[in-house]
Amino acid sequence: MRAQEVWVACVAALTLVVGLLGCAAPVALPADSPRTIATASDQTDAERRALVRLELASLYFGRGQFDTALDEVKQAIVAKPDLADAYNLRAMIYAAMGEDRMAEESFSRALQTSPSHAATLHNQAWFWCQRGRHAQAQAQFGALLALPQYRDVARTQLARGLCFGRNGQWVEAEAALMRAYELEPANPSAGVNLAEVLLQRRDFERARFYIARVNDVAGTSNAQTLWLAVRIERKLGRETAVRQFGERLRELFPQSPEASLFERGRFDD
Repeated sequence: MRAQEVWVACVAALTLVVGLLGCAAPVALPADSPRTIATASDQTDAERRALVRLELASLYFGRGQFDTALDEVKQAIVAKPDLADAYNLRAMIYAAMGEDRMAEESFSRALQTSPSHAATLHNQAWFWCQRGRHAQAQAQFGALLALPQYRDVARTQLARGLCFGRNGQWVEAEAALMRAYELEPANPSAGVNLAEVLLQRRDFERARFYIARVNDVAGTSNAQTLWLAVRIERKLGRETAVRQFGERLRELFPQSPEASLFERGRFDD
Protein backbone atom coordinates (compact mmCIF):
# COMPACT_ATOMS: atom_id res chain seq x y z
CA MET A 1 0.00 0.00 0.00
CA ARG A 2 2.81 2.38 -0.86
CA ALA A 3 1.49 4.31 -3.88
CA GLN A 4 -1.23 6.17 -2.04
CA GLU A 5 1.09 6.89 0.89
CA VAL A 6 3.23 9.00 -1.44
CA TRP A 7 0.26 11.33 -1.84
CA VAL A 8 -0.06 11.93 1.89
CA ALA A 9 3.61 11.84 2.86
CA CYS A 10 4.18 15.60 3.05
CA VAL A 11 0.81 16.28 4.63
CA ALA A 12 1.34 13.58 7.24
CA ALA A 13 4.82 14.78 8.14
CA LEU A 14 3.66 18.36 8.61
CA THR A 15 0.62 17.26 10.58
CA LEU A 16 2.81 15.32 12.98
CA VAL A 17 5.07 18.31 13.50
CA VAL A 18 2.24 20.79 13.97
CA GLY A 19 0.76 18.42 16.54
CA LEU A 20 3.83 18.90 18.70
CA LEU A 21 3.32 22.59 19.22
CA GLY A 22 -0.40 22.64 19.85
CA CYS A 23 -0.19 20.50 22.99
CA ALA A 24 2.48 22.05 25.17
CA ALA A 25 2.24 20.84 28.76
CA PRO A 26 0.27 23.13 31.07
CA VAL A 27 2.35 25.30 33.33
CA ALA A 28 2.50 24.11 36.94
CA LEU A 29 1.61 26.86 39.41
CA PRO A 30 2.77 27.00 43.04
CA ALA A 31 0.66 24.91 45.39
CA ASP A 32 -0.58 27.94 47.35
CA SER A 33 -1.64 29.85 44.22
CA PRO A 34 -5.37 30.43 43.72
CA ARG A 35 -6.90 28.11 41.11
CA THR A 36 -6.79 29.88 37.76
CA ILE A 37 -6.21 29.26 34.07
CA ALA A 38 -2.54 29.16 33.15
CA THR A 39 -1.59 31.58 30.36
CA ALA A 40 1.59 32.50 28.48
CA SER A 41 2.55 34.98 31.21
CA ASP A 42 2.88 32.07 33.66
CA GLN A 43 5.69 30.52 31.60
CA THR A 44 9.24 30.88 32.80
CA ASP A 45 11.89 32.40 30.56
CA ALA A 46 13.40 28.94 30.09
CA GLU A 47 10.04 27.52 28.97
CA ARG A 48 9.56 30.33 26.48
CA ARG A 49 13.05 29.84 25.06
CA ALA A 50 12.47 26.12 24.75
CA LEU A 51 9.16 26.54 22.90
CA VAL A 52 10.65 29.09 20.50
CA ARG A 53 13.51 26.70 19.71
CA LEU A 54 11.05 23.84 19.30
CA GLU A 55 8.93 25.85 16.87
CA LEU A 56 12.02 26.66 14.81
CA ALA A 57 13.05 23.01 14.86
CA SER A 58 9.62 21.99 13.60
CA LEU A 59 9.83 24.46 10.73
CA TYR A 60 13.29 23.26 9.71
CA PHE A 61 12.17 19.64 9.97
CA GLY A 62 9.21 20.35 7.70
CA ARG A 63 11.64 21.78 5.13
CA GLY A 64 13.91 18.74 5.30
CA GLN A 65 16.75 20.67 6.97
CA PHE A 66 17.43 17.92 9.47
CA ASP A 67 20.80 19.04 10.83
CA THR A 68 19.53 22.55 11.58
CA ALA A 69 16.35 21.13 13.10
CA LEU A 70 18.43 18.87 15.34
CA ASP A 71 20.51 21.82 16.54
CA GLU A 72 17.35 23.73 17.49
CA VAL A 73 15.94 20.72 19.35
CA LYS A 74 19.18 20.37 21.30
CA GLN A 75 18.89 23.99 22.43
CA ALA A 76 15.25 23.45 23.41
CA ILE A 77 16.31 20.51 25.59
CA VAL A 78 19.08 22.55 27.20
CA ALA A 79 16.51 25.20 28.11
CA LYS A 80 13.91 22.68 29.36
CA PRO A 81 15.26 19.15 29.85
CA ASP A 82 11.84 17.68 30.71
CA LEU A 83 10.07 18.80 27.51
CA ALA A 84 8.60 15.61 26.04
CA ASP A 85 7.71 17.38 22.77
CA ALA A 86 11.40 18.05 22.18
CA TYR A 87 12.42 14.40 22.57
CA ASN A 88 9.51 13.36 20.34
CA LEU A 89 10.61 15.72 17.59
CA ARG A 90 14.22 14.64 18.01
CA ALA A 91 13.10 11.04 17.48
CA MET A 92 11.30 12.00 14.27
CA ILE A 93 14.38 13.83 13.00
CA TYR A 94 16.62 10.86 13.73
CA ALA A 95 14.12 8.55 12.03
CA ALA A 96 14.12 10.75 8.93
CA MET A 97 17.93 10.64 8.94
CA GLY A 98 17.91 6.83 9.12
CA GLU A 99 19.31 6.79 12.64
CA ASP A 100 16.86 4.24 14.02
CA ARG A 101 18.67 3.44 17.26
CA MET A 102 18.84 7.09 18.27
CA ALA A 103 15.22 7.55 17.23
CA GLU A 104 14.18 4.70 19.55
CA GLU A 105 16.18 6.21 22.39
CA SER A 106 14.53 9.59 21.91
CA PHE A 107 11.02 8.09 21.79
CA SER A 108 11.81 6.25 25.03
CA ARG A 109 13.12 9.43 26.66
CA ALA A 110 9.95 11.32 25.69
CA LEU A 111 7.78 8.62 27.26
CA GLN A 112 9.93 8.53 30.38
CA THR A 113 9.27 12.23 30.72
CA SER A 114 5.55 11.90 29.96
CA PRO A 115 4.26 8.28 29.78
CA SER A 116 0.93 9.22 28.16
CA HIS A 117 2.37 11.72 25.68
CA ALA A 118 -0.05 11.21 22.79
CA ALA A 119 2.09 12.62 19.97
CA THR A 120 5.00 10.36 20.94
CA LEU A 121 2.79 7.27 21.19
CA HIS A 122 1.39 8.00 17.73
CA ASN A 123 4.73 8.74 16.10
CA GLN A 124 6.50 5.79 17.69
CA ALA A 125 3.74 3.44 16.49
CA TRP A 126 4.06 4.79 12.94
CA PHE A 127 7.85 4.46 13.16
CA TRP A 128 7.43 0.80 14.12
CA CYS A 129 4.98 0.25 11.27
CA GLN A 130 7.44 1.68 8.76
CA ARG A 131 10.04 -0.77 10.06
CA GLY A 132 7.72 -3.74 9.60
CA ARG A 133 6.89 -4.17 13.29
CA HIS A 134 3.19 -4.23 12.54
CA ALA A 135 1.86 -6.08 15.58
CA GLN A 136 3.79 -3.82 17.95
CA ALA A 137 2.57 -0.74 16.09
CA GLN A 138 -1.06 -1.82 16.13
CA ALA A 139 -0.93 -2.59 19.85
CA GLN A 140 0.32 0.95 20.49
CA PHE A 141 -2.24 2.56 18.18
CA GLY A 142 -4.93 0.67 20.09
CA ALA A 143 -3.57 1.80 23.46
CA LEU A 144 -3.46 5.39 22.24
CA LEU A 145 -7.05 5.31 21.02
CA ALA A 146 -8.10 3.95 24.41
CA LEU A 147 -6.66 6.94 26.28
CA PRO A 148 -9.41 8.97 27.98
CA GLN A 149 -10.18 12.25 26.19
CA TYR A 150 -7.75 11.55 23.34
CA ARG A 151 -8.72 14.13 20.71
CA ASP A 152 -6.75 13.26 17.58
CA VAL A 153 -8.59 10.04 16.82
CA ALA A 154 -8.95 10.72 13.08
CA ARG A 155 -5.20 11.08 12.54
CA THR A 156 -4.42 7.92 14.49
CA GLN A 157 -7.13 5.93 12.69
CA LEU A 158 -5.66 7.09 9.38
CA ALA A 159 -2.17 5.94 10.37
CA ARG A 160 -3.59 2.71 11.78
CA GLY A 161 -5.38 2.03 8.50
CA LEU A 162 -2.22 2.68 6.49
CA CYS A 163 -0.33 0.32 8.76
CA PHE A 164 -2.91 -2.43 8.26
CA GLY A 165 -2.61 -1.87 4.50
CA ARG A 166 1.16 -2.19 4.60
CA ASN A 167 0.66 -5.60 6.14
CA GLY A 168 -2.00 -6.65 3.61
CA GLN A 169 -4.77 -6.63 6.23
CA TRP A 170 -7.38 -5.09 3.94
CA VAL A 171 -10.49 -5.72 6.05
CA GLU A 172 -8.92 -4.08 9.09
CA ALA A 173 -7.52 -1.29 6.93
CA GLU A 174 -10.96 -0.51 5.54
CA ALA A 175 -12.50 -0.36 9.02
CA ALA A 176 -9.84 2.02 10.36
CA LEU A 177 -9.88 4.28 7.30
CA MET A 178 -13.67 4.37 7.26
CA ARG A 179 -13.59 5.59 10.85
CA ALA A 180 -11.04 8.26 9.90
CA TYR A 181 -13.25 9.29 6.99
CA GLU A 182 -16.36 9.45 9.17
CA LEU A 183 -14.55 11.75 11.58
CA GLU A 184 -13.04 13.98 8.87
CA PRO A 185 -14.93 13.53 5.58
CA ALA A 186 -13.26 16.60 4.10
CA ASN A 187 -9.76 15.21 4.67
CA PRO A 188 -8.52 14.07 1.23
CA SER A 189 -5.95 11.73 2.79
CA ALA A 190 -8.73 9.66 4.32
CA GLY A 191 -10.70 9.54 1.06
CA VAL A 192 -7.74 8.59 -1.13
CA ASN A 193 -6.49 5.85 1.13
CA LEU A 194 -9.97 4.45 1.66
CA ALA A 195 -10.49 4.33 -2.11
CA GLU A 196 -7.17 2.51 -2.55
CA VAL A 197 -8.10 -0.10 0.05
CA LEU A 198 -11.50 -0.63 -1.57
CA LEU A 199 -9.73 -1.09 -4.91
CA GLN A 200 -7.53 -3.73 -3.32
CA ARG A 201 -10.67 -5.41 -1.97
CA ARG A 202 -12.22 -5.28 -5.46
CA ASP A 203 -15.09 -3.13 -4.22
CA PHE A 204 -14.79 -0.95 -7.30
CA GLU A 205 -18.04 1.02 -7.12
CA ARG A 206 -17.39 2.19 -3.60
CA ALA A 207 -13.78 2.96 -4.47
CA ARG A 208 -15.05 5.08 -7.36
CA PHE A 209 -17.38 6.99 -5.01
CA TYR A 210 -14.66 7.94 -2.53
CA ILE A 211 -12.01 8.94 -5.06
CA ALA A 212 -14.60 11.07 -6.86
CA ARG A 213 -15.17 12.94 -3.60
CA VAL A 214 -11.50 13.94 -3.74
CA ASN A 215 -11.09 14.63 -7.46
CA ASP A 216 -14.29 16.70 -7.67
CA VAL A 217 -13.05 19.24 -5.10
CA ALA A 218 -10.87 22.04 -6.43
CA GLY A 219 -7.34 21.93 -5.09
CA THR A 220 -7.38 18.39 -3.73
CA SER A 221 -6.70 16.34 -6.86
CA ASN A 222 -3.18 15.57 -8.03
CA ALA A 223 -1.37 13.04 -10.19
CA GLN A 224 -1.84 10.25 -7.65
CA THR A 225 -5.57 10.82 -7.18
CA LEU A 226 -6.22 11.02 -10.92
CA TRP A 227 -4.18 7.87 -11.52
CA LEU A 228 -6.15 6.06 -8.85
CA ALA A 229 -9.36 7.12 -10.61
CA VAL A 230 -7.97 5.77 -13.90
CA ARG A 231 -7.19 2.40 -12.33
CA ILE A 232 -10.62 2.15 -10.70
CA GLU A 233 -12.50 3.11 -13.88
CA ARG A 234 -10.51 0.55 -15.84
CA LYS A 235 -11.49 -2.18 -13.40
CA LEU A 236 -15.11 -1.15 -13.96
CA GLY A 237 -14.66 -1.33 -17.75
CA ARG A 238 -15.52 2.36 -18.26
CA GLU A 239 -13.11 3.17 -21.06
CA THR A 240 -14.53 6.64 -21.69
CA ALA A 241 -13.89 7.62 -18.07
CA VAL A 242 -10.43 6.06 -18.28
CA ARG A 243 -9.59 8.30 -21.24
CA GLN A 244 -11.06 11.39 -19.58
CA PHE A 245 -9.07 10.98 -16.38
CA GLY A 246 -6.00 10.07 -18.41
CA GLU A 247 -6.29 13.28 -20.41
CA ARG A 248 -6.59 15.32 -17.20
CA LEU A 249 -3.54 13.55 -15.87
CA ARG A 250 -1.44 14.23 -18.98
CA GLU A 251 -2.63 17.83 -19.24
CA LEU A 252 -2.17 18.84 -15.60
CA PHE A 253 0.80 16.66 -14.62
CA PRO A 254 2.63 15.79 -17.85
CA GLN A 255 5.98 15.06 -16.16
CA SER A 256 4.58 12.87 -13.40
CA PRO A 257 5.41 9.15 -13.12
CA GLU A 258 1.66 8.48 -13.25
CA ALA A 259 1.32 10.20 -16.62
CA SER A 260 4.17 8.06 -17.90
CA LEU A 261 2.47 4.91 -16.62
CA PHE A 262 -0.74 5.93 -18.38
CA GLU A 263 1.08 6.54 -21.64
CA ARG A 264 2.62 3.06 -21.47
CA GLY A 265 -0.59 1.37 -20.40
CA ARG A 266 0.99 0.12 -17.18
CA PHE A 267 -2.23 0.14 -15.16
CA ASP A 268 -1.26 -2.54 -12.68
CA ASP A 269 2.18 -1.23 -11.66
